[in-house]
Amino acid sequence: MVSNSSESKKLNWQQLLRDDRFWKIAFQVITLALVILVLSYFLLNLRANLAQQGISFGFGFLSNQAGFSIGESVLEYRPNDPYGKALLVGLVNTITLVIAGILLATTAGISAGVASFSKNWLVHKISRAYVGLIRNIPLLLQLFFWYFAVYGLLPRPQDQLNLGNVIIGSNRGVYLPWPTSNGFLAWLAVLAGLAVAAFFVWQWRLKVIVEQGDSGQKQLFGLMAIGLAGLGIFLFALGWQPPTVQDGGGATGGLRLSREYVAALTALVFYTGAFIAEIVRAGIQSVSRGQWEAARSLGLTSGLSMRLVVFPQALRVIIPPLNSEFMNLAKNSSLAFAVAYPELYSIANTTFNQTGRPIEVFLILMATYLIINLMITLGMNTLNQSVQFKER
Repeated sequence: MVSNSSESKKLNWQQLLRDDRFWKIAFQVITLALVILVLSYFLLNLRANLAQQGISFGFGFLSNQAGFSIGESVLEYRPNDPYGKALLVGLVNTITLVIAGILLATTAGISAGVASFSKNWLVHKISRAYVGLIRNIPLLLQLFFWYFAVYGLLPRPQDQLNLGNVIIGSNRGVYLPWPTSNGFLAWLAVLAGLAVAAFFVWQWRLKVIVEQGDSGQKQLFGLMAIGLAGLGIFLFALGWQPPTVQDGGGATGGLRLSREYVAALTALVFYTGAFIAEIVRAGIQSVSRGQWEAARSLGLTSGLSMRLVVFPQALRVIIPPLNSEFMNLAKNSSLAFAVAYPELYSIANTTFNQTGRPIEVFLILMATYLIINLMITLGMNTLNQSVQFKER
C-alpha cells in the first residue's frame, strides 16, 4: 500500500511538470516574486539613504499648507489649502484636458482617415497633407505654435472678438455659452437615455437592411424623431447662458477657457488626430475589396457602404492601436506645463520644489498616470471585445 501510494504521488508530480498550464502559472508566480524582491530591495535602499541624510520617507507633507495659487481650477481652491488638495486640482485639470482631447482627437482622426478615401481631389490632398505635416513636427513645438503664433495674436481684451455675444475671444482666453439649468444632471441622463435608444434603433435598422433587404425607412424616421428630441433638450432645456461682455474688456458668465487650456487642447487634438487618421486609414484598407464590391452589388452608395459594411469590420483592426494613442495623449498632456497650464505635472513640480519631497511626489505621479492609462485600457478592451466576430 505504501509503495502504491508513493508511486501515485510520483506519477502525479510527473503529470503536473508536463502540464503547460502549471508552467504558465508558475512562471507568473516566479516573475511576481522577483518583482516584489527587486522593489523591496530598492525601497529598503531608499529608506537607508534617506535615513543617512536625516530625512524620513512618508506622505505626511500632503496635509501641510500649500501656500501657492493655481491660475485655473475646476475645483474650488485657495492658497491655504493643503498640498493634497493642490494635487487633486491638478489631477482634475488633467482629466478635463484628457477627456476633451480624446473625444475631439477621435473625431478629427476618423474624419481625416475617412477623407483619405474621398474621390474629391482637394479633400483627399488636404487629408494627406494634414497627416504628413502634423505627424512629423514635435508636439512641444506645436504647443508653442498654438500658444504664441495663433492664440497669442488674438486682440487684447479691450479689443476682443465678439461673435454675436455667443463666442468671445481674446489673447486671454475664449468664452463660450454654458448650461445653468438646475436640472442639468437630470437632463444629461435623459440625453444619455436617448443616445442608448438611438443606438439600438440604429442596430435594428442595420439588421433590417442587411438581413431582410428592407430600406429601413421606418427606423430612420425613429432615429430622426430621437435626434429632434435630443436637439430640443440640448438647445432649450439646459438653460444655456451666453457670456456677457464687460466694459473695458473681458466677459462674465458662460464657460471661460483660458489661452493655456485652449492651446494645449488644440495641439493635443491635432497631433493625436494625425496618428489616429493613419490608424483609421490602415483599418479601412484591411477590409478586402470584395466587401466594397458586395456592398455596391446590393445598391448601397459609397457613404452607406463605408458606414454599414466597411467601417464596422475595420473597427476590429482600428481599436487596439487606438488604445495606444489614447494612452499617449494622456501622457503627453504633461507637456501642457510648457505653456503654463496647471495640470498635474506642473503642480507636482511646484510641490516637490517647495517640500523637498521629489521621491514621494514622483511616486504619486507615476501611480496616477498608471491608473489613468489602466482605465483607458479597460474601456478600450471592453469596446474591442464588443466588435469582434462571434462564432456560432
